[in-house]
Amino acid sequence: MNDQMSRRSRAPAIASPLPVRVPAFAGRALRPLATVALLALGLVVLGAAPTLAQDMGAVPTPPVAAAPMAAPAADISFLGLFLQAHFVVKLVMLGLIASSVWVWAIIVDKTILFGRNKREMDQFEQVFWSGQSLEELYRTLSGRNNHGMAAIFVAAMREWKRTYEGGARSLTGLSQRLDKVMNVTIAREVERLESRLLVLATVGSAGPFIGLFGTVWGIMTSFQSIAASKNTSLAVVAPGIAEALFATAMGLIAAIPATIFYNKFISQTGRQAQRLEGFADEFSAILSRQIDERG
Repeated sequence: MNDQMSRRSRAPAIASPLPVRVPAFAGRALRPLATVALLALGLVVLGAAPTLAQDMGAVPTPPVAAAPMAAPAADISFLGLFLQAHFVVKLVMLGLIASSVWVWAIIVDKTILFGRNKREMDQFEQVFWSGQSLEELYRTLSGRNNHGMAAIFVAAMREWKRTYEGGARSLTGLSQRLDKVMNVTIAREVERLESRLLVLATVGSAGPFIGLFGTVWGIMTSFQSIAASKNTSLAVVAPGIAEALFATAMGLIAAIPATIFYNKFISQTGRQAQRLEGFADEFSAILSRQIDERG
């Protein structure tokens, strides 16, 4: 037995296995592959998570409702407001535009007329009181289309010459006839100055109310649209209200200049009419003096 134990002790020992060593370059090459594998595994887990949750009886998350698309922005330019307005409001706007154009045409025409008439009266007064013979002045003006003081002078001189050249036996009624002729000429001149001023007065007084009618109609139409769409947001209400107020603005644009220039032209007509009446009185006195000298 001792021999067996001695033989076992002398038996060679089994060598331990050598450790396996991985080259360094192999480790560096496997790191990116490991990273990719981890990412792929993560994606698989994330993709399978909803299915796993449904299989496990989890309550599904309700889908998020898509946000409503924003309404297209309304065109609030002047042309856009006109094109988007109701048919009745468009008629009101067109009428006010035509009235405004007509008003400005009258304003330009009357401005030129009053300026020209004032210059002609100034020139005639300068010639009349320069000492020139009345007969010579009458021959100069009789062949022209006269206005203002020149028209009064020519009308009175024509009646004067008719009386004397006709061989009238009595000059008793000549002074009265001369006064009537000059008064009729003054009335015609004043009527010429006041022509078409009634248009300015009408537009100035009725323009705002016509625009207000368009505004009321536009607001009523806007409220009907709001009731139909059941939407009271400012984006829906604002365009209709802007169209309605645009009609009032156009009425004021037509009425304000008409009122201002109507008052201005009426004042100028009164001043020029006073100048005509003053000249008629002075000329009547001159002719009356000559009648007394010849009578």
